[in-house]
Amino acid sequence: MNLAALIITGDPGTADALLRLAAAADAHAEVAHDVGEARPAWTWPALVLVGTDAAGDVAASGLPRRAGVVLVTGAAAPDPYRTAVQVGAQDVALLPDHEDWLISAFATAAEPDANRAVVVGVVGARGGAGASVLATTLAVTAAGTGLRTLLADTDPFGGGVDLLLGLEQHEGVRWPDLAERRGRLGADALRETLPGDGDLSVLSWRRGEPVPLTGEAVTSLLEAALRGFDLVVADVPRYPGELGRAALRAADVTYLLVPTEVRATVAADGLAAALRRETTDLRLVVQGPSPGGLSPGDVVRALGLPSAGAFERDRRLPAALDEGELAAVTRRGPLTDFCRRLLDDLSLQPCAYQEEAA
Repeated sequence: MNLAALIITGDPGTADALLRLAAAADAHAEVAHDVGEARPAWTWPALVLVGTDAAGDVAASGLPRRAGVVLVTGAAAPDPYRTAVQVGAQDVALLPDHEDWLISAFATAAEPDANRAVVVGVVGARGGAGASVLATTLAVTAAGTGLRTLLADTDPFGGGVDLLLGLEQHEGVRWPDLAERRGRLGADALRETLPGDGDLSVLSWRRGEPVPLTGEAVTSLLEAALRGFDLVVADVPRYPGELGRAALRAADVTYLLVPTEVRATVAADGLAAALRRETTDLRLVVQGPSPGGLSPGDVVRALGLPSAGAFERDRRLPAALDEGELAAVTRRGPLTDFCRRLLDDLSLQPCAYQEEAA
């Protein structure tokens, strides 16, 4: 494993405390007991932690200034900010008060820079429009092309997208397990603990009454998803709570799915106005066939939204949904073809996130 953090201290208590926090963040850290040991590795770890006992020697050593230096001090240390300036530290961390911050810093150092995942939101104009099916098929299709894909179910009362894929019995983390999450969540840890299949990971709900999520937990999850995946597909309800709104705000594009029906089109007009307050790029997806002769073009003209295209509902879907066989049924068909076109428009590239070599 590549070195994420260098700890410079001759104090065993400080060294042990920082190594414990590094282990909590799954970050590889090593201790240099003096400046001589630290010099060969000074420039290349993402994070350097300097104990106050070693600060004077570091300041006098002539080591080049660099980013990512943190002065680690105890409560009794005099004037730590002056000392931080002398050693070229950008931050000061107080033990034990700032342990959560230090874990987050270790976790950040352990993960390489990554391209931000593309986030897609999917919302239905009415109940039963098929937004969950579209979101799930888009995620399955993307994973089939080698994109590391997260399907995130942001509707606690939607029944769970894991049911559509037959993953409800698979072990792994669900939203309630993250409800009280604090601090940074590692991208590797997220991917490894979620249920899924191949390059597809699914974050859904457990049966029973939903557990409320803290804002900090939602932020931690979204940040980890952005670092750890190529594509995040969020299934968002028409009346989004804080979780759904967070997904919409993070979305690079949001698809509003509208069946070719007069009532659904009217409903979509009001919903679109609400969605524009939460998401920056709202596009229309029209689903046929129409029961009364309304065309996709009619829907597009009535709503005045940019169109992402149209597709015909697959008659095989109702039975597949009840049996948890959506992935098998949508290996081919009009919806899968449509999802491939959406992915082409997004111009995604696989493997935006690369793990550190062991």
